[in-house]
This record gives sequence, structure tokens and C-alpha cells, in this order.
Amino acid sequence: MADIRQMRYFVALAETLHFGRAAERLHLTQPPLSRQIAALEKSLGVKLLERHTRHTQLTRAGQRFLEDAKATLIAFDQACQNARLAESGELGELKIGFMMHAAFTVLPRLTRRLISSHPQVKVNLRESLPSALPDDLLSGRFDAGIMFPPGRIRGLDFQVIHTESLCLAVPASHRLARRSRITPNDLLREALIAAPEEVSPALRETIAMWFRAEGITPTFRLETQLQQTIITLVAEELGVALVPESMKKLAITGVVYRSLASAPQIEHVIAWHTGNLNPSLPLLLKACA
Repeated sequence: MADIRQMRYFVALAETLHFGRAAERLHLTQPPLSRQIAALEKSLGVKLLERHTRHTQLTRAGQRFLEDAKATLIAFDQACQNARLAESGELGELKIGFMMHAAFTVLPRLTRRLISSHPQVKVNLRESLPSALPDDLLSGRFDAGIMFPPGRIRGLDFQVIHTESLCLAVPASHRLARRSRITPNDLLREALIAAPEEVSPALRETIAMWFRAEGITPTFRLETQLQQTIITLVAEELGVALVPESMKKLAITGVVYRSLASAPQIEHVIAWHTGNLNPSLPLLLKACA
């Protein structure tokens, strides 16, 4: 039967596809690594790797085993951590990743609710980009993540915990600053600033759909990852931006916010790896209800 050590060896090799680099990562020499991989293949009765003179590649069975082995190792490491926490008297620890928007919306009250009802749970908060959070959850770096809807990703589940409207951030001296409500046609000749699609796909699509509803294809002139940077660029009169209303709390001088006609809505969700065995995770999800 395959054991945990062999799984770790295989994952290291599958991620590097190089016996030398994998052995170095594992603090081994190549011969014992090769013997363990061969023993693993023999016990499974399948070939996991195709070995060539200049390179190594995963077979179809190897690709599937890699996915399941990673999930098994995450669960095993979590089980070890849970045992240590119980032994030390700590009843739980939660690692929560969040996008910046959450700091201005749901994160403070959710954290307050959790630590008030479960003071024995240690809460570790880490800000991250929306696009990075799904992988952080699947890898076990975070137990939960607060983000825009990630779409259907195998191994992840999520629930909506907040919804807010978008608005227009515009320089205070701009002609549109005098308007009370903005339509897509008002922005036809404006330089739009937004996060790249790969950084925040849900937000970017929500913005594009608002324009497309009026038969307009928006043109984004400037792209930058962070919403705070977007607002700063607006203050410097480099363009205008559609942002969640929570960004008003940044209160950057030189920027005003205007309502949008038929303002689009963006959801915030809490997401988690369905295989996460952290016993404190259900407490967090209950606090979100």
C-alpha cells in the first residue's frame, strides 16, 4: 500500500518533473527517490510517470493520482494540526484570506461576531488578490476566503454573504462630478480604469455587462491590480472608474462618487475547500449565516 511518505515524494517529483530537483527539495539523493517511486507504482499497479532521457512526464494515471495525493496530504496535515491543537488546549485556529473590499464591508463585523461567540478560536487574517484566493484555498494556505464569486471550481464551495452596488469614481473637477446619476452613454469618451480581468474576473465582467446592456463595449485605458491604486489614479485625473460603493470609505482627496443608472450589483462570498477538516471552519460558516 502507498504511504504518506511515498505520496510526498511523488508530489515533489510531479511538481518538478525532475528527479534531481525533487531529490534536492526532499533532502534526498536520487537513488532512494527512484526506489520509492518505483515501489509506489508497483503497489498501485499503474505507471505514474513516463521516464525519458531528457525529461519526465506524468501519465494520465499520474495526473489523477497527483490531484488525489495533494488532497490526501492536505487532509493528513490538517489532522496532525488538529491533534496538536487539542493536545495544547487550543480549540481552534482559522486562517482567512480576504480581498481588500471585504475590509470595508463584511470582514470587521464577521470577525467581531466570530471572536465574540468563540473566543477560543484564534483568527489569522491575510489580505490577498481575488484571483489568488481560490488556489490558496485549494492548497490549504487558507481555511476560508472572502472574495467575489469564483465560479465553479472543483473542490471549492461558497455562499453569498454580502451584496453591494457599483458607483462611479470621478475627479472632483470632472464634468461628470456635477451629475447625480451616470449612464453608460455618459462614459463613451472617458478613459476607464479597472483591475485586469485575470485579477478580478467577476468585477470586470459586472462592469462590462452594465455597458453591454446599452449596446456599448467599454474601453479600458488603464489597468492596475489594487482598487486603492485605481482611486489614486482617478484623483490624479487619469481617468474614471466603476468601483464597489465600499471604496468610498477610502476618502481620498480629489475624488467624488456618483450613482449609476440601473447600478450593477457585485456579490461577496465566503469560499472554502470542501475537503477542509478544520473543526473551526463550521463555526465560521455559521457566523456568516
